[in-house]
Amino acid sequence: MGTRTAIEWTDATWNPVTGCTKVSSGCEHCYAERLARLRLRDAYLRRRPAVDTESNRNDPFAVRLWPERLRQPLRWGEPRMVFVNSMSDLFHRDIPEAFVLEVFEVMMKADWHIYQVLTKRPSRVARFWNRFHGRLATSEVPPHIWIGTSVENWEVSYRVRHLRLIPASVRFLSCEPLLGPIELDLEGIHWVIVGGESGPGHRPMNMLWARRIRDNCRRAGVPFFFKQVGGKTAKAGGRQLDGREWNEMPCMVCRSGGVSAHLVNSYAATGSSI
Repeated sequence: MGTRTAIEWTDATWNPVTGCTKVSSGCEHCYAERLARLRLRDAYLRRRPAVDTESNRNDPFAVRLWPERLRQPLRWGEPRMVFVNSMSDLFHRDIPEAFVLEVFEVMMKADWHIYQVLTKRPSRVARFWNRFHGRLATSEVPPHIWIGTSVENWEVSYRVRHLRLIPASVRFLSCEPLLGPIELDLEGIHWVIVGGESGPGHRPMNMLWARRIRDNCRRAGVPFFFKQVGGKTAKAGGRQLDGREWNEMPCMVCRSGGVSAHLVNSYAATGSSI
């Protein structure tokens, strides 16, 4: 875990934490849990869990901290977009705030990358930032750290309101797996990802749900990224919506010219525009 990835909307993953617990229907067929219980089981079970109980010691998907991975982004000289904790949720209750602070300190220091922090717990992000922004010497989340939340159906749309409480330059939504129609209020939102579920037991996505979100994004001037139709595998249904790919991303000008150039080049390669 940690270098290149097949996830279409990022370049690399960085997992200083692994493990999570299910909080909503989007978690039902979690790919990270499946990996932890199969291919990564032995490696994870060798590490003591963050909350050291007998049940957690026997659970490969219990939250575990990997402090030896904290400095990985500092060793990556080439600017890249980094999905933070693809195998966990940085704002899970079992992760000590002191460790979350260390993650943010690394992101602040290795500021030639763009970090994509995706959580199902945006209210904890807001509380964390209110408490610790002074330690990070900034009142707002820097523009190279993007904060997002997962919104798979209408039942969890309250997360969008919680996300808006965070003073970030880029707030984004991941509507994947998209499990039902959602009418999104996109005020203060800067990017939306949509995708269908894939893997064993996947729940089919109605393409009309994706179209409605895309059309909402276009009216609001919010970049729209269509990740996948979904199916038995991630590639099974392809990536096209209405005959084309949608690869729009926020066009943020960061201090690193390398990151900005990367984003501009990604538009040119896909033919997308915002």
